[in-house]
Amino acid sequence: MNAINQSGWKPEMVGEGRHDVKTYTGNKALMLEEPLIFEIGNNSTTGVDLAVSPKVISRLGNLERHRDIALPGLSEPEAVRHYTRLSRQNYAIDLGFFPLGSCTMKHNPRLNEKVARMAGFADVHPMQPIETVQGALAVINELAVWLIELTGMHGVAMTPKAGAHGELCGILCIKAALEARGDKRSVILVPESAHGTNPATAAFAGFSVENIPATSEGRVDLAALKSRLGPDVAGVMITNPNTCGLFERDMKAISDAVHAAGGYVYCDGANFNAIVGRVRPGDLGIDAMHINLHKTFSTPHGGGGPGSGPVVLSEALSPFGPLPFTERHADGHFSLVEEETAGERHPHSFGRMTAFHGQMGMFTRALSYIMSHGADGLRQVAEDAVLNANYILRSLEDVLDAPFAHSGPCMHEALFSDDGMAEGFSTLDIAKGLIDEGYHPMTVYFPLVVHGAMLVEPTETESKATLDQFIGALRSVAERAKAGDPLLKSAPHHAPRRRLDETQAARKPILVWREPEQAVAAE
Repeated sequence: MNAINQSGWKPEMVGEGRHDVKTYTGNKALMLEEPLIFEIGNNSTTGVDLAVSPKVISRLGNLERHRDIALPGLSEPEAVRHYTRLSRQNYAIDLGFFPLGSCTMKHNPRLNEKVARMAGFADVHPMQPIETVQGALAVINELAVWLIELTGMHGVAMTPKAGAHGELCGILCIKAALEARGDKRSVILVPESAHGTNPATAAFAGFSVENIPATSEGRVDLAALKSRLGPDVAGVMITNPNTCGLFERDMKAISDAVHAAGGYVYCDGANFNAIVGRVRPGDLGIDAMHINLHKTFSTPHGGGGPGSGPVVLSEALSPFGPLPFTERHADGHFSLVEEETAGERHPHSFGRMTAFHGQMGMFTRALSYIMSHGADGLRQVAEDAVLNANYILRSLEDVLDAPFAHSGPCMHEALFSDDGMAEGFSTLDIAKGLIDEGYHPMTVYFPLVVHGAMLVEPTETESKATLDQFIGALRSVAERAKAGDPLLKSAPHHAPRRRLDETQAARKPILVWREPEQAVAAE
């Protein structure tokens, strides 16, 4: 059966093959029903034998605990089984295709993990003397060189811990540059299709935010942007490729206009995965851009600790970047340039962003990915990511509304809407139906410029066979929504938990465990 052209679903099949047979335990074969840990253990017992400790002098003042902590006591097998069963109810990139748009959930190569666990990287400590971490500093410096080369920029700040933290770094550089020339500009322009962190970052840095509309093609309205530029505009925050999965063709014209008006250009680099090796942001007039290492260079989200969002800077903004930064000396020795050592060489830095420099778990993984691919391989990364996204877009545009399909090929992600569904059916129903098909849903209701948005990013690490199966599943669910299948309104049916009341979950979350009688009393 061709998974793309024939889903196999028919309206008369509604309910076929569903056998809600109840079992004594609530388990369904190997999908085990798992109660809360408080329901397994008894808070009057303990899973281990502890010797009675002698009374010691308390250093807690009057803050000593005066009642039992009420944690459940479990034996070791009970504890291990509980968390293992919970882990089996979680979805992960190692289990299947993760089609989240705007998040780039790509495969994390095991080579990266092996390198990150090497002695000298895995056990490095931020308080070690500089002479004992020369290898770690060499890795940071080598990665920095690669990032500068791939982006065509002048410098890079390696300290930011995530994408939003990187955004803040770039905006603070812009703010410092304006202050250095005595220019009190107060407005940051942000396209309406931008990531939500963009306006939040600008506001956090003390700027007011104004939106720039999009054209019918889903790109920034250049004329509207130019008409708003003036002596109060500090700069623009723009995502390219943008959140609609489209490349901003007028990017160089935008940069030129902003620079001519005395402002700076910040680019959200979350989607660099689509253009790495193909386009250098520095050639487009970008002044600052953060790079999500987990999106473009395959490090896991978080990477075993804080994330990492290095920020590449233009020659105009490099002097204002944060401290510390690595410096390589003529003899091959590395040092960290910090506030007390920067002196006259770096007098315009806006200061320190974090207590310690970098995140080795992310840096080693990213550098492993880059070096294993090389420049040509990274170019293919972008090409394959774009190819996969367009394959999904064109394979489903006959059954799902694709609002910007007329704008030409997409970049790294395909965007659909819930237009054309049967009355009463929406994006949420399609997302829940996909769970029954064994997939984590795509990003839903984002970007906000598209009603009922469904954003799918296949990344470059998925095979055609994997994409064909996903396309068939999504086609099947979409056809059910268009035909008005009532069972789709109550999906998922085969997940560990059924559909939640998401409004109540957000407004009245239950965050604390109470014994049943306590819960009743609290109500």
